[in-house]
Amino acid sequence: MSGPLTGLKVLDIATVYAAPFAAALLGDYGAEVIKVEIPGKGDPARGFQPMKLDESIPWATISRNKKTITLDLRKEKGQEIFLKLLADQDVLFENFRPGTLEKWGITMERIREANPNIIVVRVSGYGQTGPKRELAGFGTSATAFSGYTYITGEPDRPPLSPPISLVDYVTGLFATIGAIVALYHRDVYGGEGQEIDVSLYESMFRMMEVLVASYDQLGIIMERQGRDNSLAVPVGIFQTADKKWMVLTTSTDRTFYRLAELMGRAEMVTDPRYSTNKAREERRAELMSLVEEWIGRFNAKELQELCDQNGVPISPVYSIKDIFNDPQYQSRQSIIEVEHATLGKVKLPSVVPKFSKTPGTVRKTGASLGEHNVEVFSQLGFSLEEIELLQKEGII
Repeated sequence: MSGPLTGLKVLDIATVYAAPFAAALLGDYGAEVIKVEIPGKGDPARGFQPMKLDESIPWATISRNKKTITLDLRKEKGQEIFLKLLADQDVLFENFRPGTLEKWGITMERIREANPNIIVVRVSGYGQTGPKRELAGFGTSATAFSGYTYITGEPDRPPLSPPISLVDYVTGLFATIGAIVALYHRDVYGGEGQEIDVSLYESMFRMMEVLVASYDQLGIIMERQGRDNSLAVPVGIFQTADKKWMVLTTSTDRTFYRLAELMGRAEMVTDPRYSTNKAREERRAELMSLVEEWIGRFNAKELQELCDQNGVPISPVYSIKDIFNDPQYQSRQSIIEVEHATLGKVKLPSVVPKFSKTPGTVRKTGASLGEHNVEVFSQLGFSLEEIELLQKEGII
């Protein structure tokens, strides 16, 4: 164990992405994370594609740095063991539909009786309150409900959902923030344990702050704008002479001035039709066409070097293969190798952010189902015979 959260104890009874991602982030910084799964079935993520040697690649990465145990929380005996396990934990992550734990008999009163100071992070699709609270919470629908999907894509085509579980990762970040802030309040100021209510849609909606204020004050409804989807001009994705895609960003007047001079259009720096972003917004189509034609003269490598030398922000649009070969990723060890019992070495994203004094580590990939049953339940005082009996009874 190493990292600034060494000694912190986290119990993860959630499934799939958002809440488990939050627990994994705490594990990256040294927290002891115990993941609880249904006996015989486990987390649905264990079956996610792609697979290799009957092992789920997604599971290997999203459940890193966790001990895994099996425990049926729907059965009374399983609940008794759960509450016993909960007694010395600092944080509990759950993401069942609101009311599910209570329906099983795991009420907040019982949780507080077992551990008055625990921080309970409750992740759901629509939150613990409101008319949609009991609806199933899935990332794709929550992303659409947040308003994000509506503005994503080309203006003459249907809206696009993100190709990754973006809302789950964003929600996981907010869940992590909630846990850390609540722990700080508890441990530094002597505050009480509390519940953190995190919803998928609100986490994504929080990123829509400019849209909210713009609609409130100006009645603006942002539509899909494709590559023009930016508050600055010119910003967008352009193709080079060798058919590589590059993204150019001139989000400030200063960076636009550098671009104008590089393009041989220094007069734009002082011309009131182009010298401010507000003026450039009114001439978006003209400027985008000019930039497109200029970028199309160069190969990607020479364009990158030219822009880098002149302080113009531009970047290739990378595939994952490009990322694996990039010296920046290699220099910062953004991709690390971790041992896996079946797959051998597995490459994963490194710990982010990087700490100078107490860096986090990735100590293991996703564990096998119930791999730590004996270790964890023995620490609770169960003998090997009792553990075997619990397994036969389907409790663990």
